Amino acid sequence: MKRFSKLVNFPRPEDSLRAVAECAPQAEEFAARCIGRVRPLATHVYGLRRRLATIAVTVLAALLFVHVMLGANGMVVYKQKRAEYQALRRQIEQVQQENDRYTSHVEALKSSQTAVEKEAREQLGYARPGEYVYVAPPKPTPPANHTAKK
Repeated sequence: MKRFSKLVNFPRPEDSLRAVAECAPQAEEFAARCIGRVRPLATHVYGLRRRLATIAVTVLAALLFVHVMLGANGMVVYKQKRAEYQALRRQIEQVQQENDRYTSHVEALKSSQTAVEKEAREQLGYARPGEYVYVAPPKPTPPANHTAKK
């Protein structure tokens, strides 16, 4: 038992209650010292509660604003996606117009003999008997060797 000399063995319950009653003034003194140290700080914080609440709400609003503007689905990303959407819509309209033009051209080739004749003359260089086809001479191509002249 000598190793554990700080441990006190109370054989009877009355002895333990007496020991607690003897330590009560020391515990009250310790509590009073702690309260004396904390009370000025608590009084100061309580006096600043409105200012602290205003600062906290302002910081929260600023963080929320930054998240809304720059977050993963924020306004910046929204505007980029909107511009991309409009560009794709314009591209779809252009492709649709080109598709309509090709469809009308195919329908004209199916139904009109003059359209077929026009395509044969322009694309294939065909001519009717007795007609002459004039072809422009090809443009001269630059030489393959591009050495600099001195």
